[in-house]
Amino acid sequence: MMAAERALPASPNWYCSRCSDTSEDGHLFGFAARHNICLLEVRPAAPAFHGELVGHTERVSGFSFCHYPGQNNYCASSSDDGAVKIWDSQRRAVVTEHTLHQNTISALHWSPKVKDLVVTGDEKGIVICYWHNRNDSQQFFPEPRTIFCLTCSLHHENLVAIGYKDGIVVIIDISRKGEVIHRLRGHDDEIHSLAWCPVLGEESICSRQEELQDTTTRGVTDEADLMKGYCLASGSKDQTIRVWSCARNRVLFTLKLPFLKRRGGGVEPAVKERLWLAVHWPQSHPTQILSSSFGGELLQWDLTQSGKRKWELLGASSEGQNHSRIVFNLCSLRAESRELLFSISMDRDVKCWDLASLNCCWTMPSLGGFVYSLAFSPVDTGCLAVGVGDSMLRVWNTLSINSHYDVKTFWQGIKSKITALSWHPTKEGCLSFGTDDGKVGIYDTHSSKPPQISSTYHKKTVYTLAWGPPVPPLSFGADGDRPSVTLYSCAGEGVVFQHNPWKLNGEAHDINKLIRETNSIKYKLPAHTEISWKPDGSILAIGNEDGSIEIFQAPDLKLLCTIQQHHKLINAIRWHHDHGTQPELSYLIASGSNNAVIYVHSIKSVIENSPEKPVTITEPFRTLVGHTAKITGLSWSPHHDGRLASVCYDGTAQVWDVLKEEPLHNYRGHRGRLLCVQWSPVDENCIYTGADDFGVHKWVATKQEHSRPPQGKKSIELDKKRSSQLKPKAKKKKKPSGKWSSSPDVNGSLNGGESVRESFLEENGISDQEGEKEQQESEPAEMVSMEGHKNPSLSLPVVCVPDTAKPPMMLKTPLVRKDQMKPGSESSVKRKKPRSILPLSTSMDHRAKEELHQDCLRLAKYLHSKDLQEDVTSHSVDHVNLGLFTDRPALYKMMDTEGKSHLENGHPELFQQLMVWKGDLKGALQSAAERGELTDQLVAISPMAGYQTWAWTVEAFAKQLCFQEQYVKAASHLLSLHKVYEAVELLKSHSFFREATVIAKARLRPEDPVLKDLYTSWAAVLEKDGHYSMAAKCYLGADSPYDAAKVLAKKGDTTSLKGAAELALIAGEKDLSMTFSFRCAQELLSSKNWVGAQAVLQQQESLLGHRLVFCLHELLHKCLNESNPVDSRSPSTPCYHSWVVKQDCSFIEMVSSVWQSMFGVSTAEQLQNIYEQLRTIEYPPSTSNTHPRQLLFHISHDLTLALLSYQSASWEEAVKALLGAVTRSCDAGDLTLMQEICNHFLPKGCDDLRGKLDNTNLQCMAAYRSLEAFVAYGQLYDTWWNLREDSRVLEQLEPASEAWCHEQSTLEQSSTARVSSPKEIVMEAEDMNEEPFFKGHNNGISLETDSVAGSGLLAGRRGKLRGCSVLLSEDHAAVQSTQKDISRVQQTLKEMICQHQKNNLQQSITNRQDSEADLEKLLAPASQIKEQKNEPVSLPDLMKQLTEANQKLAEFPDSIKAFPFPDVLECCLVVLHMGNLVPELQEKSLHLLRKYRGSSIHKEVCRKYFHESPAS
Repeated sequence: MMAAERALPASPNWYCSRCSDTSEDGHLFGFAARHNICLLEVRPAAPAFHGELVGHTERVSGFSFCHYPGQNNYCASSSDDGAVKIWDSQRRAVVTEHTLHQNTISALHWSPKVKDLVVTGDEKGIVICYWHNRNDSQQFFPEPRTIFCLTCSLHHENLVAIGYKDGIVVIIDISRKGEVIHRLRGHDDEIHSLAWCPVLGEESICSRQEELQDTTTRGVTDEADLMKGYCLASGSKDQTIRVWSCARNRVLFTLKLPFLKRRGGGVEPAVKERLWLAVHWPQSHPTQILSSSFGGELLQWDLTQSGKRKWELLGASSEGQNHSRIVFNLCSLRAESRELLFSISMDRDVKCWDLASLNCCWTMPSLGGFVYSLAFSPVDTGCLAVGVGDSMLRVWNTLSINSHYDVKTFWQGIKSKITALSWHPTKEGCLSFGTDDGKVGIYDTHSSKPPQISSTYHKKTVYTLAWGPPVPPLSFGADGDRPSVTLYSCAGEGVVFQHNPWKLNGEAHDINKLIRETNSIKYKLPAHTEISWKPDGSILAIGNEDGSIEIFQAPDLKLLCTIQQHHKLINAIRWHHDHGTQPELSYLIASGSNNAVIYVHSIKSVIENSPEKPVTITEPFRTLVGHTAKITGLSWSPHHDGRLASVCYDGTAQVWDVLKEEPLHNYRGHRGRLLCVQWSPVDENCIYTGADDFGVHKWVATKQEHSRPPQGKKSIELDKKRSSQLKPKAKKKKKPSGKWSSSPDVNGSLNGGESVRESFLEENGISDQEGEKEQQESEPAEMVSMEGHKNPSLSLPVVCVPDTAKPPMMLKTPLVRKDQMKPGSESSVKRKKPRSILPLSTSMDHRAKEELHQDCLRLAKYLHSKDLQEDVTSHSVDHVNLGLFTDRPALYKMMDTEGKSHLENGHPELFQQLMVWKGDLKGALQSAAERGELTDQLVAISPMAGYQTWAWTVEAFAKQLCFQEQYVKAASHLLSLHKVYEAVELLKSHSFFREATVIAKARLRPEDPVLKDLYTSWAAVLEKDGHYSMAAKCYLGADSPYDAAKVLAKKGDTTSLKGAAELALIAGEKDLSMTFSFRCAQELLSSKNWVGAQAVLQQQESLLGHRLVFCLHELLHKCLNESNPVDSRSPSTPCYHSWVVKQDCSFIEMVSSVWQSMFGVSTAEQLQNIYEQLRTIEYPPSTSNTHPRQLLFHISHDLTLALLSYQSASWEEAVKALLGAVTRSCDAGDLTLMQEICNHFLPKGCDDLRGKLDNTNLQCMAAYRSLEAFVAYGQLYDTWWNLREDSRVLEQLEPASEAWCHEQSTLEQSSTARVSSPKEIVMEAEDMNEEPFFKGHNNGISLETDSVAGSGLLAGRRGKLRGCSVLLSEDHAAVQSTQKDISRVQQTLKEMICQHQKNNLQQSITNRQDSEADLEKLLAPASQIKEQKNEPVSLPDLMKQLTEANQKLAEFPDSIKAFPFPDVLECCLVVLHMGNLVPELQEKSLHLLRKYRGSSIHKEVCRKYFHESPAS
């Protein structure tokens, strides 16, 4: 797969102890980005994108190269998916892998002393050593703590240092079963990074560096070296770096991070919380340590320097060199005698530093979200705006002299995913943007000011932005009082706003209002999803959710036509540029939808004719088929005519030759679904694409190995969906532990920017409504492993149920009589005893006998001692039961005690019942409402407290039911209060449309607008879910039959289209009904059901002309099938009418009789009306890729016009229509069909037709000559192909004649029904090692014609060839030669302009250090340079040639140029191939070839006959 020329990759992962590293040979730098590893080729001036290591399914948490000598190409990675993979970076393939960890892997390192040892640690403290060559492993558990980082010793192969979350650092010996040999205490917070000193001995790091160069590269050689000890540096979240002497377990240095001035005197708690302290000990500087700091600064610590300030700031020589946010990883390498340091940061920049000068060499930006939009500035050439899902806008100067990656980042005022971009067409640096929260703003990219934000927000995601001329009301006023262009935005709610760039704080205008007023539209307008202005600002194209595209004329937005081609949501619309060599191409408009097909339409005739009523276009100009998923972006090449780039959810980008309908180049470098595309305005072969893999790729079209999208492969999304289904459903995850819990940034460690679901893709025009689920982008919670899944011991136990516990099988049994189940029988169900409402007093009355006697005495004493009147329940709770027998206060006290007991035991309903008994109903209701414990019973008895209390209780109960998601029940209670509108709105807001509709219909007036709004809202939801029939009913209920018909036809099958047509006809929408009927008939025609098609068209009186076309198409198909069966492989059986036709009559008579008998078409007025109706319909020209079914239908339309003109004696129109049918079949390369047409419509040739024409009408005679030429063209090839049939007769001739006949037979076998080009004709002969035909008068073959049989055969052939003499027209040969000269000069001019642009670009980058490599790409190939030297040509010479050719072409009569004519030189070659049958034709052919062999193809061909060398 061809890698990208340049790329903006995905951002490095955050909060990882080691997720970047460099190769030992200094060639590659790699870093973990999301689920992959990005590899860059290291260069001092700028990096080059090397490729990606793809294989993990979750976030990559660790990455390390093998630094063992000779193993530079190996590297290792760990991931949250539990896998540790060993890679070959050269092949970018997995060598081996293991999944031994049961918990989330948090640290990884490849031992520099052992070539196949990879050490990993996880959050539970498990350390695993894996020797991949022998597939062996060992597991250790040194400490029950969370591992944050680990590093293998540079000097001893068995030592590994491990840093933990609680600040402990241990060194283990893996040869002693992971025994802890050193435990280093001093830090009091997370250990972020560890680094071994590159030399041995404590004293070495304090002495001079010059003395240590010899020991820098040494290892442990003997016991004496081991006795020196080794030093270790650790960086912690406690803001200190400690240098440890491992031999003595003590600290040598404690380095406190400084608070730099630009951050003030102190550090805010949030900043401290975000600190990540990475340390790196460079190999060539053992007395220096590099570290990160608070705000992205990098520090170099000098351990030999005395005093407090031991540090020096990197990049202090100039502003803007340092990172702006915290740095996570540091690593270094030596390249070209320089030591380079690489750093990755939260600011998404990858920086390269020169450690000699401490300055930044280059910065490579990266992206933290989906790339939604790309836009090249029309003013600042080469400035590419990139809209990303990480809430940041980037402007990439792709032509920068200083850097390949000169990117400016803008974030102020955005705070959301950027989903749409558009540059101002004339104002430099003015860039508009749209976001997924509906915001529209304008940035000045040349200033640091925040953007201007429009005061009008969209309700949903902004799909598209476009600058265009103002329309009312902004178009009113003088030129100085209004902007020349305004900004248009289209969003997910289906609305297009017009914003005034001079007054963004003013209200934006919805253009739907203008569209309704201008076009008098009363029906509901479809939801808009895409807008595109024609480059000259005269025409606006709007794509809709239903798949239609509407074309409006500025400034009043008059509807010109509607393109009904797509049947799903429109995602992209692009106009062809207007600076091509063919002006008619500027009317081409390409469109892509949620279908995989791209349609290109030409609306030239519509714009030029400006019809009074809008027309409907149902036939595309070109159809581009090859993608396998939804189309998300399109871009026309500004350097070519009719060349288009497309991107798709199938993961590929495709370049098309639109005019030929051919795929040219396919790019497959992305690892996800492609979302946007832009063609480079400078380089004709370079294309930029963005995708959901967080990357922007620049690639060269001509270097791709594939030419078309992969076939049989569904979209990337389906593959992701399939892979995601294999994973078990994740349980509710615990709070992230370990270092992840210390990360305060909500964005998490996976590039930090994207939410769990890219909601923009789910709700905007890049999404369909077939239920596609979008890719989920991980959050910090996804970093926690699913322990239950990975660790079988932690999973839930499986309960084995014995066989006896299995439920019995359900069998059909006879009904049991009711009297068989008696209440007292054992089979009856035992009822549960109800809970006591007075449990305390009841239990007190069941105490011991002595206590009950005391209660009696106490009660008697109270009742009969009138003097004391003491409350018997006041002294003890044990006597509350006596309140049942004394006075009311005592009873209340007993009830309160019982109630509190119920509340404590979780029985509030019993407490409320006691309050009701007590008579405090209002209090009971209030208490229950506060607790959310209202019941139906309480509501039922609430009227006892009065109307106000009841109404308040019902409202409270309705709110409680809403919290409990019982919306229907809540609405019923609201209805009891006569709150109908509130009930309807409640049900509607929670998608209970059916219930809401019932209530609204039953309780509201029929004309109430709420009912119509309810129907419309329900219909929109149903339409989005694909329930089109139900949505149509809703639209009918809302009195919108137009919308009902449109939504019913949305599915696009015959049943839906037929029903939609009938519905529209009933509603009086005749134009709409006619459109659907015609589409339905075309669908039936594709299945060869002419009977059904005619039945559908019969319902529309205005479609009588189309019925005649379908009738002729049926009869023509039947005749062709009888003479030469077609579509034999088609599974469908033709369904013909049983029309009675005369036998032995011509095709014209047969069609005319059917028209007259079955359709009643006989009068001249009928014929003329039908002709006028059909002539307004134009179909695009055919190509070799046009489907045969479509070709035959278009030809039938032309033949119908010809037959109508024939019957009304309009011979000139008949000739033109017949010529159109003939040329259409010839353009498609189907000469057999062309001959069949001529045989049916011109059985006696063209002579009978000529006598009926006006010889004085030059246009008419020119059309006739063209038709006559094409008829002769078919006869010429027919004669050539039928030579084999005559070979039996010619066998009687001389042996020389036999050889000649063999040549012709071989040529016939190699030819097909397709028209061969001149080059193909000669190549066929050359493949057969033919000698040139014409060495002498008879081509070296003496043909004896004395034989009777041979003479008759040759005479017939000569007669046919003489009839083809009309093809050898010198006038047409001269015109065609001049046209070819003009085309050749234009192509040369185009190549010269492109070369001039490349030379200018070459001149501007000569000062680059890597200019030699770039010049090789930009300069022309050596063969081209040599050709240019041999044939020097200047611009004045070309212009002179072009002027002379145009003048020469203008001298020819218009009658010759107006109509097509077969290629004269091609016909000459065919005549020469057929031998010396007619000498005068041979001589004329040779004469024309000598005179007009101007093109390179004909020159090459003519050498065969004229014995010329290439040099001559």
